[in-house]
Amino acid sequence: MKKYYIVLFCLQVMTAIGAIPAGYAYVKDPSGAGIGVSVDLLVNSPFKDFLIPGLFLLIVNGFGQLGAAVFSILNKPIAGKTGLFLGFFLMVWIVIQVYFIGLSSFLQPLFFFVGLFEMALGWTIIRKT
Repeated sequence: MKKYYIVLFCLQVMTAIGAIPAGYAYVKDPSGAGIGVSVDLLVNSPFKDFLIPGLFLLIVNGFGQLGAAVFSILNKPIAGKTGLFLGFFLMVWIVIQVYFIGLSSFLQPLFFFVGLFEMALGWTIIRKT
């Protein structure tokens, strides 16, 4: 059972490590220019800049995943619920991103599957506790 928590912890930390710097960069400079992205990417989206997507990325996929990783490394039963919840939101994040800006990076399908795996691990932990 402990191995499920460890794998979930690793996925959550990996996601947070990617999301926190990118989210912070978008919040700091909503134009995206600071990290080499143009707001032209958002032309088909409801956003005029990267502030709202950056906040979601920073708070939910960054700090949320990092907080959940604490539950996972401590083998807390709530780790299953946070894994299920945050894995779902990671997948929704990717689907919305691809819908509005298209498939533009191998990271999009990679993180979709990370979210799916996180959900599966969360569900497994819930069932076994």
